[in-house]
Amino acid sequence: MSSTRFRPAMRPSAFAGIDGLEPGKGTSHVPLLLKFAAFGIFFFPSNMVLKPLGAVGTLPLIIALLLLAVWVCSVLFGLTNPLENRHPGRMGFVLLWVGTCASYAAMYSGYTGGSESPARAAADRWLILLLASAGIILVTAEAVRTLNAAIALTRALLAGAAFCCLVAVVQFFFRVDPMQWLQMAMPGFTNNGGNTAFQIRGAMMRVSGSTFHSIELAVICSMLLPLSIWRSLYDVKGRKWVHWTITALLVFAIASTVSRSGILGLLAGMAVFIPFLPRMARRWAFIAAPAIVAALFLGVPGLVGTLTASLTAGDNDPSITTRTNNYPRVAAMVEERPFFGVGPGNYMPSNAIHILDNQYLNATVTIGLVGLVGLIAYLTLPGLSTLLAARASRIPALRCLAGAVAAAGIVAAVCSFTFDSMSFPVFALTYPFIVGLAGGAWNMVRREIQLKEPGEAPHHEPPERPSTTQPLPKEGSWTP
Repeated sequence: MSSTRFRPAMRPSAFAGIDGLEPGKGTSHVPLLLKFAAFGIFFFPSNMVLKPLGAVGTLPLIIALLLLAVWVCSVLFGLTNPLENRHPGRMGFVLLWVGTCASYAAMYSGYTGGSESPARAAADRWLILLLASAGIILVTAEAVRTLNAAIALTRALLAGAAFCCLVAVVQFFFRVDPMQWLQMAMPGFTNNGGNTAFQIRGAMMRVSGSTFHSIELAVICSMLLPLSIWRSLYDVKGRKWVHWTITALLVFAIASTVSRSGILGLLAGMAVFIPFLPRMARRWAFIAAPAIVAALFLGVPGLVGTLTASLTAGDNDPSITTRTNNYPRVAAMVEERPFFGVGPGNYMPSNAIHILDNQYLNATVTIGLVGLVGLIAYLTLPGLSTLLAARASRIPALRCLAGAVAAAGIVAAVCSFTFDSMSFPVFALTYPFIVGLAGGAWNMVRREIQLKEPGEAPHHEPPERPSTTQPLPKEGSWTP
């Protein structure tokens, strides 16, 4: 790897923001509440709610709302400058929020039809979900200012994902759902339903881990797989075999769901991420891919055959025909209320075959074309902007992080065509962490570029810094 030296020609505060890119420099401090939220999304069952609060009374949602309250208080007391850590992902969320509020106001005013109690409750739940997402996005982007902080938060996120995958392993091999034991250990909470732990596809039993559905598990694992590889390459804490075991668990979870969405997400994520890997890691990736397929084929008889049959089913698959048969009905609903839809969260079909397994179609029906623009921005801007940041960075670990986050964002955007992603609670609260990490990576790359640009040197210019090609303490080789 080449060595690049940056002279601190910017003001001292700008250089301080990039210190964490050097060996042993910068802070890895991430608020404990944020790490607890990242782990809790996967650990606490999202079907268990506090009865007085209803569907919004899940522990992950409550913790995310608490994050928003903490952020607001820090702004009010002058501890945080909300304009300091701007990034494209936050703009995408703002556009979604504006579109949602427009649809919400149109529903309450009667412009888009009747506003009955169930409709208002569904709209309120959607707004509360967006507020919780805002808390995660804002606090994550504020906390992730260095690569060490990104590593610290990623550890918590992947610890939760590892727990989810271990639950999926138990479900897959033993046909037992450990989440039921956890539910019994939550006094004061009631089961609100909606989760599907097991589902038969062909000769295999699909599992969902601690998520609501096997498709949700597959997409989330596809999103987090690039981040797990990045962490395995650069994290000097813990044992390497543990890091790579978590990566292997994510791959197994994707396969165990027998999900086309998971395979689509895996292919899209790896296509984006692999070019940003270090050269030796890219070579290992091409060697590991066929080895992993062979291991799955030998270790789980019938898995590859069932997955292949699912991928080649075409129009003979009822799940595909159900999606396509809904298109004329969606077109009629959009024609009736094109701009603001029927109201946020207000598409509640009584028949399962009318469920829209497409988040973009769901948004068009519920929040209209105005809201659809915001949703597209929310799901695409973080991934695309971080992809540009990855191309601009020359610091290997930062470049790889930005590539991993970009891959996660693009997986979310692509797979939202194949299932109504924002209707699933674990995905809906995991994706804001990706948006926040995208903001952190974007701002780190921006500071890197600023430090390379010539500028007016301070009066007492410090000596040249050591090489920034190794952003984290190097205590061992990352080569698997």
